[in-house]
Amino acid sequence: MTEKEFGAFITKLIAGKDLTREEAMNCVNDIVRDEQNDMQQGAFLAALTAKGASATEIAAVWQIIYELDTVRVGINTTLSLVDNCGTGMDSIKTFNISTIASVIAAADSVVMAKHGARAITSQCGTIDILEELGVNVECPPEVVKKSIEAAGIGIFNGMSTLVHPKALSRILSKISFGTVLNIAASLANPALPTLAVRGVYNVDMLVPTANTMKEIGYERALVVYGEGENGIKGGIDEASTMGCSHICELTVDGQISQYKITPEQLGIKRSCASDLMMDQDKSIEARRFKNLLQGQETQARTDIVCLNAGLILYVAGRETSIKAGYERALELISTNKPLVKLQEWISVQQ
Repeated sequence: MTEKEFGAFITKLIAGKDLTREEAMNCVNDIVRDEQNDMQQGAFLAALTAKGASATEIAAVWQIIYELDTVRVGINTTLSLVDNCGTGMDSIKTFNISTIASVIAAADSVVMAKHGARAITSQCGTIDILEELGVNVECPPEVVKKSIEAAGIGIFNGMSTLVHPKALSRILSKISFGTVLNIAASLANPALPTLAVRGVYNVDMLVPTANTMKEIGYERALVVYGEGENGIKGGIDEASTMGCSHICELTVDGQISQYKITPEQLGIKRSCASDLMMDQDKSIEARRFKNLLQGQETQARTDIVCLNAGLILYVAGRETSIKAGYERALELISTNKPLVKLQEWISVQQ
């Protein structure tokens, strides 16, 4: 489309109006094919994010990225594939909770097909911390496939041209703020898992994200947003031990329900934000990552990781409740199995 036509859609978004699926797909098609200038592309992403993307718009962005800019990978496994990640853009910059949680779940035979990125709005993203630990995050998708099949866990680098050859690496390398891509592009997992735990940066994104995941084929999912301590403004794209966790659950019958859980309901002592902050030194974070996997970290860090690992164990059907999942995760780190799983992952994804 012409720059003027493209600009008209940006104006529509600025006015707070939703795009149809076809309109959104046409705009994202131009972005993926690099047929609009950088200013137009950035303005579109900023306007869509500022308006608040609808489920239809998120699904449209996902579809174009998956169809035009994702190398697809088939995984040979009899078990359902699971993914978990936060979308970033949250207010409280904690250490990398979801990545540690995924290793704990993998240690309990949950097959984790992860899809992550380097830090955009935080200090250290999933790809950054795994690179520090020794996982080869710049490898071809075939190596990730081998890792998932052999070790039960692997990660596709969402910012690699080997995984998304046309646009994502180009776009994400040029922006330093979160956009709708944090949600839509993160769903463009080459292995297309059917189970997931997805953290969002705003409570208003719970239902749109769950509806999008239902539309694109997820069978079961938890979409979560965690409050900060004392109900202060801002929160995290994870389940929280600082305050209430808001959860939107997609069940196998296609129903979507919303509920809240508190740390007290799970027998968890509330933590403070200061207990969960990420260290500026990635080498320190990598060491603490390993310490937690063998039960040698602070209670605050251990509890929030095990809570989020519990979500994975619940959505994967390993446990019948989130509370039971949390308790199972605590049990796992007392056995040293998660640390062994991390070492296996590092060995295979090379």
